[in-house]
Amino acid sequence: MLGVREPDVYGSETLKDLQLALSNRFSDVSFSFAQSNHEGELIDALQQANADGIVLNGAGFTHTSVALRDAIASISIPVVEVHISNIAAREDFRHHSLTAGVCVGAISGLGIEGYHLAVQYFVSRRTD
Repeated sequence: MLGVREPDVYGSETLKDLQLALSNRFSDVSFSFAQSNHEGELIDALQQANADGIVLNGAGFTHTSVALRDAIASISIPVVEVHISNIAAREDFRHHSLTAGVCVGAISGLGIEGYHLAVQYFVSRRTD
């Protein structure tokens, strides 16, 4: 629903726009994108990932899913949590992230640029 749901909060860029922008900006990076409204599918994607890093926007599951937290903790791939909006400035129930504690870092409130910053973090850590 990116680009459609609450554009005043999340902007008008779609997921496809974001994917294209990341692929263009980081042309030397191989991306795999996954999106689901189903918690189990997100957990499966995390556990089946073969990557140097994962950028995750857990959306509402960030604040409610112990299962998603456990999935992140169970993999050896580092995860950066990203939120387009500043979750600390939103409703009280959004202030706490269950998943951030098992991620290497979290970016919140910087809009779509947060995804770019997360990828840049992983690129800067490359050793090859």
